[in-house]
Amino acid sequence: MGGLREECGVFGIISKENTDVAASTYYGLFALQHRGQESCGIVVNNGGAFSDYKDTGLVNDVFTADRLHKLGTGNMAVGHVRYGTTGGKGRINAQPIVVENIKGHTALAHNGNLTNYSELRRDLELGGAIFHTTNDTEVISYIITQERLTSDSIEEATVKAMSRIKGAYSLVIMSSSKLIAVRDPKGFRPLCYGVTEDGSYVIASESCAIDSVGAKFIRDVLPGEIIVFTKDSINYIDTHCNTEKQSFCVFEYIYFSRPDSQIEGKTVQSCRVRAGEFLAKEHSVQADVVIGVPDSGLDAAIGYSRESGIPYEIGFIKNKYIGRTFISPGQTTREDGVRIKLNVISDVVKGKRVVLIDDSIVRGTTCRRIVGLLREAGATEVHMRVSAPPFLNPCYYGTDIDSKENLIACNYTLAEITTMIGVDSLGYLSLEDAMSLAGEEMKDKFCTACFNGAYPTEISTNTYTNLYNQENSSKNIED
Repeated sequence: MGGLREECGVFGIISKENTDVAASTYYGLFALQHRGQESCGIVVNNGGAFSDYKDTGLVNDVFTADRLHKLGTGNMAVGHVRYGTTGGKGRINAQPIVVENIKGHTALAHNGNLTNYSELRRDLELGGAIFHTTNDTEVISYIITQERLTSDSIEEATVKAMSRIKGAYSLVIMSSSKLIAVRDPKGFRPLCYGVTEDGSYVIASESCAIDSVGAKFIRDVLPGEIIVFTKDSINYIDTHCNTEKQSFCVFEYIYFSRPDSQIEGKTVQSCRVRAGEFLAKEHSVQADVVIGVPDSGLDAAIGYSRESGIPYEIGFIKNKYIGRTFISPGQTTREDGVRIKLNVISDVVKGKRVVLIDDSIVRGTTCRRIVGLLREAGATEVHMRVSAPPFLNPCYYGTDIDSKENLIACNYTLAEITTMIGVDSLGYLSLEDAMSLAGEEMKDKFCTACFNGAYPTEISTNTYTNLYNQENSSKNIED
């Protein structure tokens, strides 16, 4: 809860007949709202004719009943919720992206971040490409379109494009007659699919979105796999499968994904409870009550309580109508928003030694304010336990951790951080235990670069210094 921005959420559906696929996509995006609260969009396919709408804001605000009705019916749709890490904010960078070329229409929704974005964009522009956005999704669409001009099918073009794009990407691609799920060879970000009772197939970033439309979860899309859905068939393409070692983002289990989602065979909730159990073993303390910071700290707090024997209580009431604190445009606003968002139940903490569980500390400002609320409510001691290791390195794969300058663990010792945030003691989850959250079968399949600097791919020095992501570019768009 200390300042992280999430990635994005993608959704797609294909049915045998024309139906209200826009409504299904709306429900799917609503279930994925936690993955992106900056903008959203839906594209509906009716016999090859695309209708789309996208804008900044939450799903429920952007898509009114009238707006959904105007999208019409169809047998396919693609949707996206965004919290951008490459490219500026604003409607212009909202997804899905729709491309028209001589081979037909294509709509593309992307979750992740390309590590060779700057190089690819520069080469495309030198070749005459004209860009309308500042995000890496448009680069992917250009690469696929280039390959499509010399390929017999959209899936063949996608196979070729995967050899050119590097980094993290989970994609949903819609052509006039096909819906395609794509996951990068390292499987950085989640992607799965399911089926409804009427035979419609659904693709989503998380299984909670599949559940939201009444579909049955089938399985995760494999790293490197391409799955092609038509109204009559499914085709699995494994050209890029097992070509690279899996590097799934461990923070999907710790923070990003919804607790009720199932990823790589494990429920997110069970992994968070396990993190709390590990914390209790690593950092025991004499205390009277364990509380968690809503929402992603709650399950870890339950795990800590179970393992330690210290009673678990609900210590905070969360205002459900306030967005996550890191959405605030400025640090001062973010700190003010903590009190609006969270309120302490004073009877739970007054006169007690409190164990406070949260998922992360990035800059330290938010957790310092939360600790202050507990002190004001009468807590005699506050012992903070964090269900992730300390952040020491930037992320290049879709999480907005782009500078060591803002990471508190890079600039201060454990003792200094303890004093700065106002707690009596502080303990982080160890890296070894973080890698064990999903069991032994996943232990060597995680990306932990933000914790230990072991990047699973080559990192371009231009990834976060290119001109397209600078404030001036966003300001011009807004003006």
